[in-house]
Amino acid sequence: MVFLHGWPGIGLVWRAQVETFASDGWRCVAPDMRGYGASSAPSGPEAYALREVVQDMVELHDHLGAHPAVWVGHDLGSPVVGALAAHHPHRIRGVVFVSVPYFPAAFALPTLVPLVDRQLYPADLYPDGQWDYYRFYLTHFDQTVADFDADIPATLAAIYRSGTPASAGKLYRSALVTRNGGWFGEDHHAPAVAPDPALWPTQDFDALVAAFRLTGFRPGNSWYLNDTANLAYADAAPEQGRLHQPVLFLNGDFDGLCDINHNRVGDPMRDTCRDLSVTSLPSGHWLPLECKAESVHAIRTWLDAKRL
Repeated sequence: MVFLHGWPGIGLVWRAQVETFASDGWRCVAPDMRGYGASSAPSGPEAYALREVVQDMVELHDHLGAHPAVWVGHDLGSPVVGALAAHHPHRIRGVVFVSVPYFPAAFALPTLVPLVDRQLYPADLYPDGQWDYYRFYLTHFDQTVADFDADIPATLAAIYRSGTPASAGKLYRSALVTRNGGWFGEDHHAPAVAPDPALWPTQDFDALVAAFRLTGFRPGNSWYLNDTANLAYADAAPEQGRLHQPVLFLNGDFDGLCDINHNRVGDPMRDTCRDLSVTSLPSGHWLPLECKAESVHAIRTWLDAKRL
């Protein structure tokens, strides 16, 4: 099983899942992705196009023996495992998307914005809906990086907060980034909040902070700067990106960014995954950390049902 983290993470995001499935007898790998932690961090934004990141995974998989694997991706790790499954299906036994569903046409603003719930986000007030933060990265990239880098421990503590039922169906904070002049508004740095121990044990949070002190946020945020290349890469996939392998999506009920139960965000995945299972969990966007035991149970149940 190969576990791919997203923004802003390192492989340690998957500690609970890796330890449990390894004890079940699986060989588990959770790399730091390109631009994060101990991985390489090229300077040019084009180095973070999806094609390049997928090639990293191809080379890693070859190094591990290239036997078909179960690939699990969270957040921006999900587009990586989706593209790998579409372009290199022989490497896949099954695919698990966590929090971010599969977008065969690419995880890119031109794909995402047409799926916005216009009842919740009227186009005249919220043209990009919950993806406003994504647009802000494109228009204010240097400011965004500087704001995140200003106080790395505070930034990571502010980003990693548990979801709550009260947020379901409400405007999500990511829709207000442009209006507020950045994630942290005029302060241009994160507020001083304590890390959420329910998500990150202290030692692991310290390791996360150390990783970002090494790289800063520029490499990880550069993943968002490649829409044109990523759209072209998705367009080149066989069968318009249809997936024939067993697919599991773990949905967060309180995830204001990607919950698929109250909008159309999941429609492309439903249309292009032949063998799709969906499990919803009481979680915000950081599902692998918020629902450690529950996510393990859901994946294990799916693996057993699909005889993987």
